[in-house]
Amino acid sequence: MTPPTQPGTSAGNLLLLVRQGVATTRGELIRVTGLSRSTVTQRVDLLLDAGLLRESAGEAGGRGRPSGALSFDEGGGHLLVALLHTAWAELAVLDLGGRVLTRTSYPISIADGPDPVLTEAAGRLDGLPAEAGLDPAGTVALAVGVPGPVDVASGRAVQPPVMPGWHGHPVRDRLAERLGRPVYLENDANLMALGEQRTNWPETSSLLLVTVGSGIGAGIVVDGRLYRGIDGGAGDIGHIRMHGRDERCACGARGCLAAVASGRALVRSLADLGKDVTRAADVRHLVQRGDADAVAAVREAGRMVGEVLTTVVSVLNPEVLVLAGDIADTDGHFVSGVREVLYQRSLPRATQNLRVVTAGPGRSAAVAGAAELVLDEYFAPAAVDARLAGTTGRERGTSAP
Repeated sequence: MTPPTQPGTSAGNLLLLVRQGVATTRGELIRVTGLSRSTVTQRVDLLLDAGLLRESAGEAGGRGRPSGALSFDEGGGHLLVALLHTAWAELAVLDLGGRVLTRTSYPISIADGPDPVLTEAAGRLDGLPAEAGLDPAGTVALAVGVPGPVDVASGRAVQPPVMPGWHGHPVRDRLAERLGRPVYLENDANLMALGEQRTNWPETSSLLLVTVGSGIGAGIVVDGRLYRGIDGGAGDIGHIRMHGRDERCACGARGCLAAVASGRALVRSLADLGKDVTRAADVRHLVQRGDADAVAAVREAGRMVGEVLTTVVSVLNPEVLVLAGDIADTDGHFVSGVREVLYQRSLPRATQNLRVVTAGPGRSAAVAGAAELVLDEYFAPAAVDARLAGTTGRERGTSAP
């Protein structure tokens, strides 16, 4: 049996319709696609045999086969997620419905370079499914987030300012070879943006997320999909030059937004005042304790980010602007600074329908976004059809394409 390939009506497309809740019975698939009953039966049976769909028992009473409810088999495997931050890493196992089954974190230094960081991450990932009581053979794919621009096509980081030694390293291919599973590499801000949109703003057509922690980055979601730009550089607002500023940035340039308004920049300026701070979280703690110098520094950082966002919002015209990261989570002080400049300097037309919010509690958005990324890519219609073609080809004793 050769899987169908007609655009929009292949077995992979039928799976997508079921996953999206557009059609949840054979009869609904017939109505939505316009396919014949026999064709839908053939393609649904193919998906059932592959363990991608489940079908509940239907009720008899009409002519033909009883039509039960179809659902995506969310227990048919699990996903791995590895989020590599500048100073720590987070690993997780999720089911195919995006529910977290186990989660762990440990300290790293991204500046140590790809060899030690990836070796340790891969070793920990090897044993993670078993710790959750799962069969490691059920791993479907791995999503990896990194704090720098990513060329998704090649699976490599591209000139990441806070990741020395990582430029051009084959992160995706190295981990795929080690784990024997597909690997999807993505910028961490993009994962956060996708997770926020899918989890908290599913009806929003245009969302911009700006994260301000050790560095500054942004993720853009348009019509439910990530917008990456031509080579993964979209959203890299931390390296927009600020007029009149000359501070040295991690990228080597002077006067970048990240050099004056990121957590790293605030740590430097507050340490110069004698404050006991070494990371962005320390700045957040100072603000939450009411330290006047930290509050003033964070509000000024908000104003500078708001200055850049005045242009970004005018260009993108998003419906939702999400502010995330340790510096954004400072009792409203950073957000107030952003709002002050953004609404003052933007044309009313650009902000009249804009909602400025902070990210949801915890650090779950990037994990959720990583799961959504894998589900979108691994279970895309063309990918599903290709795997089904390989399976049925081998069953008939032919070579898979």
